[in-house]
Amino acid sequence: QVQLIESGGGLVQAGDSLRLSCTGSGRIFSKDIMAWFRQAPGKERQLVAAIGFGGRITKYSDSVKGRFSVSRSNAGNTIYLQMNTLRPEDTAVYYCASDPVRTELQAWPTSYDYWGQGTQVTVST
Repeated sequence: QVQLIESGGGLVQAGDSLRLSCTGSGRIFSKDIMAWFRQAPGKERQLVAAIGFGGRITKYSDSVKGRFSVSRSNAGNTIYLQMNTLRPEDTAVYYCASDPVRTELQAWPTSYDYWGQGTQVTVST
C-alpha cells in the first residue's frame, strides 16, 4: 500500500516556527518530485514548496519565500518543511504530494499522483 504520512502540525502563535515531515512508503519516492501544498477553508489547494530529485532544485510560493524551507532526506523518501515566522494567514491543512512522472517542478495539484492525509497548522495572533 502506497502511503505518504505527514506529521508535525499543531497550534502555534504568530512568529513561531514549526517543522513538518512527510514519509513515503509502499514504493520508492527518491526519484520523484515531492511537494507541500496547503488548503485553507473555502480556498483552493495551493503549492507551498516543491523539491526535485536529489534535493538541489526547489520552488516556493511567493507568500512563503524567505520564511519556509523545503528539504529531503538522503534516502529521498522523507521531505521536510521548516516554517519560520509563521503568520495567521499560514493557517491551513498542509498536504504532502509526490509526482513520479515529470522532471520539472509543478505548481498544479493535478500534476501529483500521491497524496498524504494532511496535517493541520493553526497560527494564532
